[in-house]
Amino acid sequence: MLSKPKLCASVLQHISRDLPPTYLAPSLVSSHVQQGSFSTTTPLPKRRAQRRKGNPERGVSALRRTGLRQKVGMSKEPLPKPVLDPDRKPKISIDPNHGLWGFFNKDKKTLTLPTEEVAHGRPWNSTELRHKSWEDVHSLWWKCVKERNRLATEKEERKRLGIEVGDVEAHGREMVVRRTQRNIKMALTERWYAWEDAWKLAEQDEEVDLEAEPGTTAYRPVMHEEDSEMDEADMEEPPRAASAAA
Repeated sequence: MLSKPKLCASVLQHISRDLPPTYLAPSLVSSHVQQGSFSTTTPLPKRRAQRRKGNPERGVSALRRTGLRQKVGMSKEPLPKPVLDPDRKPKISIDPNHGLWGFFNKDKKTLTLPTEEVAHGRPWNSTELRHKSWEDVHSLWWKCVKERNRLATEKEERKRLGIEVGDVEAHGREMVVRRTQRNIKMALTERWYAWEDAWKLAEQDEEVDLEAEPGTTAYRPVMHEEDSEMDEADMEEPPRAASAAA
């Protein structure tokens, strides 16, 4: 058997193995225990409670079919029924000269037959348009715009119905209209350049009054001395027929 000193030493040595190091002794003596978590975010239950208190309408959704929280009163009167009988429907008057009819053909139909789309002439050329007045060119331009609107309307209608018949004929007609519009632009551009040149010449001409009032004569020819002498000579010389008769 071991003696008492040796027994105590072996027990202390065994206990010292299970004890923490001495530099951790202050932490064992301290009575402070951490109560909160390491995260600064509010716990989920508290956040849910705050949301419910802050927004009383929370949870009302049309997608999830959650209705209103308060009760809604309903009327006892029956709902109106649609009128299915065509004889009982009110007659709606339509203006035959309405501007929206310009998006349809002359028969006021949504689509035109390919045989009718092909029946068109050639485009107007620049030589013909140069001799047209401003009113005629203006009217022709807007007729081309209406025709392109009609073609675009029928193109969208064929796309909606899945119809491919008539696309080639409509495209050919549209190209004719677009060539006419291009020639109109060319003719008007030539007129603009001619007007600019005439304005520059008028600024240098003394007989042209550029500040004349509308309705008055802007061209005021100046009488030269030679022209005045010739006019006086003509007035003094008697007519030959009158002298012969005398």
